[in-house]
Amino acid sequence: MSVVSGTPVAFVHVSDRQRALDFYVGTLALEVRGSDPFGDFLALEGALIRLTALPGHKADAHPVFGWHVYDIEAGVKALTKRGVVFTIYEGFGQDALGIWTAPGGAARVAWFADPDGNVLSLSQG
Repeated sequence: MSVVSGTPVAFVHVSDRQRALDFYVGTLALEVRGSDPFGDFLALEGALIRLTALPGHKADAHPVFGWHVYDIEAGVKALTKRGVVFTIYEGFGQDALGIWTAPGGAARVAWFADPDGNVLSLSQG
């Protein structure tokens, strides 16, 4: 049992609040749960994403948030139809959809970026 109970919140920093909302709400189809002068809470199944506007924010190269899915191919295809472009990393050996399979096949991952360059992922396994 956790010492602290409540709804988990992941923080994602963005430089342009409206552009981020257009992507997370419009493209990823997340719902705004609440807003204040500093950012927005987006509803997930059992958790929240907090988009925090930080003018001049520069994204890092590693993932900041991801979804564990039951069918990664279906997830990649659905997001691709909504305009998401999956990142192909040189030398990773990803398939045509951008999905990387770990040695032995135990896990599969596909990466994409939000408009600020924050790396997001889908994973299965």
